[in-house]
Amino acid sequence: MGLMETGIKVAARRMPKKISPRTHSILDYAIAGSFLVTAGLLWGSHRRAAIAAVACGVAEVATAAITDYPGGVRPMISFATHEKVDGALASVAGAMPLVLRFSDDREATIFRAYGVAIAALTGLTDFENEADEWVEAA
Repeated sequence: MGLMETGIKVAARRMPKKISPRTHSILDYAIAGSFLVTAGLLWGSHRRAAIAAVACGVAEVATAAITDYPGGVRPMISFATHEKVDGALASVAGAMPLVLRFSDDREATIFRAYGVAIAALTGLTDFENEADEWVEAA
């Protein structure tokens, strides 16, 4: 995990967990959608950044779709496992500019912001509430 993402996650651990599993699900799909919109906007001007955005968007929507929480399409992983995947995705999103060699371009900032946003969402989510929220949704 990048230094910024780690700092956000550490700070978020001290804050109250206010994001429910249902809200987390909605925000996961919103982040996935924004990655895909970003890909569309960058496709003509910065192909590597657009490809990175597609990869992150697909990873985010796939993770959301297979999580056992409200909004999951085919529950294959627990919400606790989803927390770990989100931590990894925050790092991957932040590292995409380095991996695809556009870290000096202004588009790299977008991916660093996504990494911070995903880390903050993960840090502020109540992962202990998964059973209560799931029963309520059913």
